[in-house]
Order: sequence, then structure tokens, then C-alpha cells
Amino acid sequence: MEFQAYRIFERENGEVENKIVTRDTSELRAGEVLIKVAYAALNFKDGLSSSGHKGITREFPHTPGVDASGIVAESSDVRFEAGQEVLVTGYDLGMNTDGGFGQYIRVPAAWVVPLPKGLDLREAMILGTAGFTAALALWKMEKAGQSPEMGEIVVTGASGGVGSMAIAILAKAGYQVVASSGKQEEEAYLKSLGAIRREDRAYTNDESSRPLLSKKWAGAIDTVGGNTLATLMKACGKNGSIAVCGLVASHKLETTVYPFLLNGVNLIGVESAETSMDVRLQLWDKLQDVWKPSQLEQIAHDISLAELNDHILKILKGKTRGRIIVKHD
Repeated sequence: MEFQAYRIFERENGEVENKIVTRDTSELRAGEVLIKVAYAALNFKDGLSSSGHKGITREFPHTPGVDASGIVAESSDVRFEAGQEVLVTGYDLGMNTDGGFGQYIRVPAAWVVPLPKGLDLREAMILGTAGFTAALALWKMEKAGQSPEMGEIVVTGASGGVGSMAIAILAKAGYQVVASSGKQEEEAYLKSLGAIRREDRAYTNDESSRPLLSKKWAGAIDTVGGNTLATLMKACGKNGSIAVCGLVASHKLETTVYPFLLNGVNLIGVESAETSMDVRLQLWDKLQDVWKPSQLEQIAHDISLAELNDHILKILKGKTRGRIIVKHD
């Protein structure tokens, strides 16, 4: 079957060329489940893959898209049948396995999640990797003892995909959420997601040399890294958790052990791509029910394959808001 795909080609000089091409499903790599993709979502990782980042994608030509939802076209695995609605996020999808920016994907059955009953295919992609990552962060934080009664939770990079989802999910779970964002123009949007207020980036960027600060928050979900992460640790209350989801500012971290030894702060890594299926199913069950944000439409913006180039440039420059949803014809 022929289909359209947004394809990344590597030239001999090392530069990349991005264009929409016609492919055939016979060209897709082996896997038990062939899925006709209805929706995909644009993530920062897709922007990196589309720009030829070898830390994300080594094999070219390539189709990015780490998220996809759609309908099973063929399956050799008894757990799935033609016509069934499903989703795939993470694993190798969109990295070296052709991803959701194509109208068909073929993947191992072990990657496929049956569409939760409380979600439709588009809602599953509005959540996607961003919502799943935010949910995983909160799940890990609560496993470490975080609770709404401990106080405010800060979300950094608040207007981005993971940040937006983190605010909405935390608020749905009963937390008081502070949005840290340098985009003053997004204040109304952030409050509409459930943030009690917006604070400028300086709020989470202490430039003193002090190893500890007075308590300013009870925990945080951080997408920024660098000095912001160090500040989150220094000003976190007793036994609070800082979940690390990104590094848009820096991958470096300079800090001391004092937040751990004197305040019992938990530094929690969040790696969603290889999350075990049993945990995936638990989290998607929460996301279709008790943690399902009521503001999904406010977070989402739909585009076509033809509009991908412009939005990839925007996401790499930090100019997008919420979730960019790719709708296939």
C-alpha cells in the first residue's frame, strides 16, 4: 500500500533535506503490527531527528515521529486485530524505526498499547509522550512520598509540551502548581491549565553561590536543566522531589550534596521511552480517567504534514506552545 511520509535525507556533505515522499508499506521494517496512523504529535526529539541529530537518529533516510495513534491494518500477533484502535509512544519509534510522520508504521507488538476507553485517537496524541512523561514524573514523585499537602509544585519550561501537560495533570491531581516561564504573554494560557500563578525564569534561577536557600516550593517538574535544576534542588522543602524531564537550557549540573543530606530532597530521573508495559498501562489508565486534563483542546494545535517544516523550526527555537498535532488525511 502506498502512503505519504515526511522523510529526512542525509546529503553527502552531511546536511539534511526534509520532504514529503510517497512510500510503500513493503518498505517498512519488520514488525508484527501494521498501523494506519490517524494522528501523530511533534516533540522536541522529533525536531532534533529532523535536523539530523546523530544522537537521536543514526539511520537515514528516516521518518520521525515518536508518537502515533491509529487503527491496526494487519497483525500477526493475537493480541491485536485489524480495525482495533491503538497508540504507540517511545521505544525506538521515530528514532531509527520509521515513525508517526508517515501514514503507516510497522512496529513490534510489544510496543503497542490498546487505546484506553476514556480517550479518542486525537486525545491520545494530545497527551502523547509529553503527557505520558509528565504522568510518569508525578507517579515517581508520589512513589517517593510527594503529596499535595506538602505545598506548591513548580513546573519549569511551563508553556512547552511537557510543561503544559505537567501543569494540567498536577492540577487535576490536586496540587497547587506554579508555572515558571519567561513568556509573560502566556500567563492567561498557563492559568487556564490550572497554574495558580506564573513566575518569571528568575524565580527558579538563583545565581548566588549559596548551597541552600529558604524553602520556596515543595517539589518540581523540570524541563530546563542547568542552573535552574540546581536552584530547584536548593530551594526545595523537606523530603520533596525534583523530577528531571529535560535539558533545554543545559545538560550540565553544578550543585552540592547539601539538599540531599540536610533536606532529604529526592532527585528523580524520568526516562519514558523504555518504560515497562505494566507501568505504561497503569499510567494510561490514569491519563484516561483521574489524571485526564479537562483542557486538552486548549493545549492542542492541529497541523498537516505539509506544515511540519515550519513547526519543526519553531519547536527547536522554543517558539511553540502546548502540543502540535499532526493530522493525517
